[in-house]
Amino acid sequence: MELNSVKETSVLVVGAGPTGLALACDLARRGVRALVVERAPALFPGSRGKGLQPRTMEVFDDLGVAGAVLAAGGPIPVGMVWREGRRQGEHRMFDAPEPTESAPYAEARMLPQWRTQEILLARLRELGGDVAFGTAVTGLTQDAERVTAELSTGTRVRAAYAVAADGGRSTLRRALGITMTGETVDPNPILVADIRVSALDRANWHLFPAADGSGLYTAICPLPGTADFQLTAQFPAGTTPDLSLSGIRDLVAARTHLRADDVTEVRWSSDFRPRAALADRFREGRVLLAGDAAHVHSPAGGQGLNTSVQDAYNLGWKLGAVLRHGAPEALLDTYEEERRPNAAAMLGLSTRIHRGEERRGAATRQLGIGYREASLAVETRTGLPPQALRAGDRAPDGPCGTGTLFDAFRGPHFTLLAIGTDTALPPLEGAEVRAHRVPAYAPYGTGLFLVRPDGYVGWAGERARDGLADYLARCGLTSSRLEVLRSGA
Repeated sequence: MELNSVKETSVLVVGAGPTGLALACDLARRGVRALVVERAPALFPGSRGKGLQPRTMEVFDDLGVAGAVLAAGGPIPVGMVWREGRRQGEHRMFDAPEPTESAPYAEARMLPQWRTQEILLARLRELGGDVAFGTAVTGLTQDAERVTAELSTGTRVRAAYAVAADGGRSTLRRALGITMTGETVDPNPILVADIRVSALDRANWHLFPAADGSGLYTAICPLPGTADFQLTAQFPAGTTPDLSLSGIRDLVAARTHLRADDVTEVRWSSDFRPRAALADRFREGRVLLAGDAAHVHSPAGGQGLNTSVQDAYNLGWKLGAVLRHGAPEALLDTYEEERRPNAAAMLGLSTRIHRGEERRGAATRQLGIGYREASLAVETRTGLPPQALRAGDRAPDGPCGTGTLFDAFRGPHFTLLAIGTDTALPPLEGAEVRAHRVPAYAPYGTGLFLVRPDGYVGWAGERARDGLADYLARCGLTSSRLEVLRSGA
């Protein structure tokens, strides 16, 4: 690309972490042009966000990468507590549920963050996209029509929208003047490193309680699909962990039964101070925040990467609706309306788990996340029992014809389900809305359910004429067939 050239695109995605890559994949399959820029010369090299929750696996199923993730990853290892070189017994961080028809991805999986990003980048390239590495945003302006970004390569980019997915120290968030409100979760710094260890088995997540009673933990976890282990170690407040090979060797020798030279290699290392903070807003004009740029957190409970990917999944279809289908721009306001409260809840959950106030459980699996109170959840049925599925809830999996409901949902379209009812279906079959009639199925009950492209029930009713057309129009799906539907035909 020539110096000082101008590039036009629909969406500028800043950051090629899990958030930016997931968003780019979603936009690409919708036919939305996106440019992904990443200031680093390559993908992030560490294992940091290694836990993938069941809801994220459902997102990856829809994006077409679940098979690759399952092949590369593995289950969360059972913890093994050590004292004075002897195994003291297993420690289970959570109770693993069995898969069910409605939730086929029942338990969390483990995959190093760098491998998750490799899989997402490969998928993006399959869809015709790519990442411009070694490219930073050095300036950004916006007006009522577009965003203009100056890049470190000398290129100027003009886009309809920009998404800041550039991490907790987001350059774009700071440039926009968006502040974060939060608290220190723990004053003790934490070291995290990917290491090679020659004298430790890979069957367990090895836990080494502090012998001096200080409560400072050390853990060494095997990373599936690799020869690596992830080392995490807590340090006293006010100290700075030594991230060098010699420093990490000394640490392992001091806190475990291993010798210093059992650590043969340090492949990546970092340190951080656990903090929870939430951006005061997720949108400034035509720039939206996603992932760690919008919320930073303790890693306890494995929520951060997962919440970030789901930010992208929520935002992708809405950008597609505005840019490809002419949906009102106000649809993008529902991104913050839906995701910011969920991010706030995630921060609270992660903090409580970090402090030992709550055990990992159903909430960490994220299958219960929903948007019932948001404006895009339109429930027209009355007299529902308390446990009934409602608009705003995650749409469960189940049988559908010769396949499953997840098969029916897979892709960038809406899905209209008629479950256990013979009420007439409107003539909406097409690329944007696909209809399926399904026998009565307990997780849904009965009725009509419009499932959004991100797998949540958007509208539910007994009859299509009870507001379905208006809902679809709000999402940019307008046609003469909707006018027929409005007329009650």
